[in-house]
Amino acid sequence: MFWILLFASYVLGSIPTALIVGKVVFGVDIRDHGSKNPGATNTLRVLGKKSAIFVLLIDLGKGAVAAALPIYFKLDAEPIYFGLAAVIGHCFPIFAGFRGGKAIATTAGALIVANIPLFIIAYISFFSISFLTKYVFFGSISVGLSMLVYDYFTPNLNFELIFLLFSLLLVFLHRSNIRNFILGVEPKVNDKHLLKDRLPPKNSGFKI
Repeated sequence: MFWILLFASYVLGSIPTALIVGKVVFGVDIRDHGSKNPGATNTLRVLGKKSAIFVLLIDLGKGAVAAALPIYFKLDAEPIYFGLAAVIGHCFPIFAGFRGGKAIATTAGALIVANIPLFIIAYISFFSISFLTKYVFFGSISVGLSMLVYDYFTPNLNFELIFLLFSLLLVFLHRSNIRNFILGVEPKVNDKHLLKDRLPPKNSGFKI
């Protein structure tokens, strides 16, 4: 049952929400626009606020539902394993050629179910670092690092290796942002030039 639910969590995480919204509502592959990341932040940048909220809620839900699976099936296993399996699915989705997002929304959903204090610490760090630096990728990387630090000072958690690997994964996923930052071309969250990336929806009866 453990491995079945773990695989189910990965498959659930693999649902490419931003990619689906981009193709159905706008007729585009969001991975060809903006930062080219199929996540909520780039959805906001390219497709607008309503689409971004929809993508954010679904991506949060993927992590939350995955983390809740062992609870629902009364499996004696840590929910965080299943939440992180959904995160891996979101980052490397089997339904989208393994080209996925950067983990932040799905991780939040997983932590809401698996460990509320960890969620609070991680996302206070995310919003604080993003606000202070004006770069979302710094806030995103800080999520993994804050989880690692929290684990180190929490005796009963013992996920140091997992959170270390997760932190390294976040650095890997944001490697293009790091490169752009070094080159001086990474946009800040308040960069008005980002508005140029906004796309109009195609003529369709389906709206978000």
